[in-house]
Amino acid sequence: FQCFNCSFNFLSNWISWKARYRESLMEKQDIIKSFKDSLFTGLIALALFGPIVGLRTASKGEGLFITPQWGVVFFLVGLCVLGRFLININSARKTELTFLSNLTSKFSNITEDKAKHFAITGILFAVVFPFLPFTDRYFMDVAIMILTYIMLGWGLNIVVGLAGLLDLGYVAFYAVGAYSYALIATAFGWSFWICLPLAGLFAAFFGILLGFPVLRLRGDYLAIVTLGFGEIIRIILINWYEVTNGPDGITGIPRPSFFGLPFKRSPDEGEMSFHTFFGLEYSTMHRIIFLYYLILVLALITNYFTLKIRKLPVGRAWEALREDEIACKSLGVNPTNTKLTAFAIGAMFGGFAGSFFATRQAFISPESFTFIESAIIVAIVVLGGMGSQTGVVLASIFLIGITEIFRDLEQYRMIAFGGAMVLIMVFKPKGILANRKPTILMHGDKK
Repeated sequence: FQCFNCSFNFLSNWISWKARYRESLMEKQDIIKSFKDSLFTGLIALALFGPIVGLRTASKGEGLFITPQWGVVFFLVGLCVLGRFLININSARKTELTFLSNLTSKFSNITEDKAKHFAITGILFAVVFPFLPFTDRYFMDVAIMILTYIMLGWGLNIVVGLAGLLDLGYVAFYAVGAYSYALIATAFGWSFWICLPLAGLFAAFFGILLGFPVLRLRGDYLAIVTLGFGEIIRIILINWYEVTNGPDGITGIPRPSFFGLPFKRSPDEGEMSFHTFFGLEYSTMHRIIFLYYLILVLALITNYFTLKIRKLPVGRAWEALREDEIACKSLGVNPTNTKLTAFAIGAMFGGFAGSFFATRQAFISPESFTFIESAIIVAIVVLGGMGSQTGVVLASIFLIGITEIFRDLEQYRMIAFGGAMVLIMVFKPKGILANRKPTILMHGDKK
């Protein structure tokens, strides 16, 4: 019995040692493969960063001279190599990425379960934000920019997230709303509150105009056509000089007033301004705070409208169209009207945001409505999670905030922006909040 026991122990130890030896060999092979792949990534990064970052031109006198920056290049290359190596090791072991994936999934579930609490907390914070001790002019401008992109993201979420129609020319409706407001306000002298709904109607009309040619298209073909539509609008704005003033843009766009009270230091004779009516000392922050609350109200109206229309028959038709267009037809849903309503309503909210952009800037030009704006809005919708309203908010804060945090990096700011997008796609490929609850539950069953 002792001999049998010793033999059994020896055999089990030999088998366990053999298994550990094989695991060590596999780990060494994984490390070697990861090291080779990271070196290859470093060569690609060197080829990209070498001429772009390493050879920087500087003007001295009447000529241009090349100033090498190889230290910055090697730092960026080393960062890429290290990041790629860590990702490969974690993918091979399937431990760290699994932990991060589970962590983000738990965050998504908690956010969806407590959506009302998060929404109420966020709204209360947004309301008191202008009066917090650390809030200054810079933070207010950033907050207004973030809220503008949140509104644009919610508008595009109707087309992309709910209806499943990939629109890469959403900036066209943004531009139509801005130019409609600017032209009507400067030509007829109408107030912001009259021009705002007109700008939305004009943008909705252009949404229907875009919807008719693309009724039979889907997927990549639809994306190409919408991209072309956005470029057509931009080229028209540049070349139609008699109406749009071409590349010079439109200046002197009137700003909105607070129920007829302008934000002026010295009002006209017989006119009362905002600070004199309320007995306050004049400050330029009054107008900034008013614009902040204006875009906040417009964004909340967009969100409320989207949440309500999602539960109506047209909203359920959008989601049916997104899932399967053929099955949608078999159920008697008209895909033509469904697509047109999605394009029109999404374009309308883009027009509202464009009119606010025009009145905030008091100057617009075609340079403000390039393809990169459409790409940012689509990235907000996709990275936030298709069809998720809360995800759009988080993605807007993340993407727009990242560009502002790294503004001091100057030409490297977009590298940080792209790196942030890559990180989101690596750890959360379906978006920050991809687990969205169904719009309608059968018999109240929450399972």
